[in-house]
Amino acid sequence: MRGSVDGLLSPQPMENVLPPTLADDNFAVRFVSGFDDVLAPIFSTLDNLSAYLDPGLAPEDFVAWLGTWVGVPGDDRELPERRRRLVATAAELARRRGTVSGLTDEIALHVDTPVEVVDSGGCTWSATPGQAFPDPGPAAVTVRVRVDDPSTFDHGHLEAVVAAALPAHVRHEIEVVKE
Repeated sequence: MRGSVDGLLSPQPMENVLPPTLADDNFAVRFVSGFDDVLAPIFSTLDNLSAYLDPGLAPEDFVAWLGTWVGVPGDDRELPERRRRLVATAAELARRRGTVSGLTDEIALHVDTPVEVVDSGGCTWSATPGQAFPDPGPAAVTVRVRVDDPSTFDHGHLEAVVAAALPAHVRHEIEVVKE
């Protein structure tokens, strides 16, 4: 939430637009200077709008808000720099959603450690036309992360990330192994 900023001067002071008859009136000048305190942050935001829309430059509260635009859920466990990376790459990750490389890259953004994703496949074919396809078995994914100390790894956070990234019908297993 943007609010007043102590010491921020307005680039367009209201006293400069007072009619000449009021420009010499001390009360009128002090009265409209109150509007400068309210308008200065608005002018500053509008003058820097492109920076507010860039996850790498935006204030922290705006990064969380930008995340709602691109489907990055708010998670207080995420470090600010990690949240910035997630928001910045969300469109690309959405384009590759459902692929092994997309899932690998999304998980790697959350855990900052080597990630391996093994997919069960799910494609099947038959060499005989008109025959039923062989059953490929249930769709499943194994996510393997390598860490220095598995006892300190936040397994619950990774579980939430993987569950959110996979389709509901795909089972998953998480393996945290010592590097």
